[in-house]
Amino acid sequence: MNKDQIKGHVEEIKGTVKEVTGKILDDKGMEIKGNIQKNAGKIQAGFGNLKEDMKQDQ
Repeated sequence: MNKDQIKGHVEEIKGTVKEVTGKILDDKGMEIKGNIQKNAGKIQAGFGNLKEDMKQDQ
């Protein structure tokens, strides 16, 4: 596992928590920010996965 994978998964988890908290508190702004953070984490983790795959193919 590389640092992009780890950081991406952490951001995904933080975003999910923020999104759920926004839903519970009926705070649309927090819910949207959490969703964006979660998706950004998925992208970063995906980039880390791609880097890992390229390293293994060499």
